[in-house]
Amino acid sequence: MRTLIIENRTEIEEIVQSCKTCYVAMSENNVPYVLPMNFALEDDVVILHSDQSGRMWETLHQNPKVCINWTLGEELAWQDVRVGCSYRVKSKSVLVEGTVEFVDDYDEKERCLHLLMAQYSDRKFQFNPPAVKNVGILKVHIEKISAKEFGAKAVTPWNS
Repeated sequence: MRTLIIENRTEIEEIVQSCKTCYVAMSENNVPYVLPMNFALEDDVVILHSDQSGRMWETLHQNPKVCINWTLGEELAWQDVRVGCSYRVKSKSVLVEGTVEFVDDYDEKERCLHLLMAQYSDRKFQFNPPAVKNVGILKVHIEKISAKEFGAKAVTPWNS
């Protein structure tokens, strides 16, 4: 059972694109706060959307630093079904640290909404002006990205 570092950016992006939810961590007066969110990934930017008010919105205006997690897979595996310490959960995880930018430009908000919908559907969508105007769009500029594979079977000369 091993934890492997994933350095290939293409593999990292495949993990992210395979997920339906990300978990966005922020700090409100030095108290951790985490929310599950829908997302889109475009180059070195994670796009999020929400209401333009509420706890998250206020927290990010005070402190725009965030950490985002995606986790893919939760397969239970073991070497010996009778030995508890041989159990592991096989998964892959990506972490991003970055800074939030609040998007106010109407055309950019609409473009980001199309990117968000493309993460979940191949269909083409239209957005009415009030929907675009009233949605909150956040861009998280990636400052650090890392990924790991958990629960990988140890590679030894006798099982490789």
